[in-house]
Amino acid sequence: MATKKTETPSNNFFPVLSKYNTDDVKVEDKGLERYINLSTKNIYLGGIYSNKLFAKSKMPIVERLINNIMRTENYTGKKTKAYKVVKNTFEIIEKKTKSNPMQVFINALQYAAPKEETTRLRFGGISVPKAVDIAPQRRLDLAIRNICKGSVNASHKNKKSMEACLSDEIIKASKNDVSSFAVAKKNDVERVAKSAR
Repeated sequence: MATKKTETPSNNFFPVLSKYNTDDVKVEDKGLERYINLSTKNIYLGGIYSNKLFAKSKMPIVERLINNIMRTENYTGKKTKAYKVVKNTFEIIEKKTKSNPMQVFINALQYAAPKEETTRLRFGGISVPKAVDIAPQRRLDLAIRNICKGSVNASHKNKKSMEACLSDEIIKASKNDVSSFAVAKKNDVERVAKSAR
């Protein structure tokens, strides 16, 4: 009697976001282009990219958003819960904008990524602020972090759900709206850097 071969379940835990077509999504910022992985098929529950050099740029951009949402006590270590938030957010964005939510998210990242910041240089015992260009990988990190921070802050002690706050933040950032937390933060950083030139 032949035994039935049981298939081990793949680690591909989140296939639902693959319904959004990424073929026609355009990344206009050439600096960020090589660091944005538009794949929505390989979003994993485990940390397969952890402790690997430059693995962050191979990670799907949606998974990086999910990981960044896990920054408060409500979502820390709860990737499935954070994934559901992103899934519902993308559905809200699609309903509100009547366009591909992946493109809206990429536009938000491009507008929220600062181009320069300040660092401190020491000249003879005096610390002087100096404007420096930001590496593309760090620009993307800051954009994702600020979008998530803005939505988490907006949902704190608020009747609006996390999904509604995150979708509002992404839509505002995609239009380069100053009322978006991420865009306002970027403008502040660039203003300080401009004065330190």
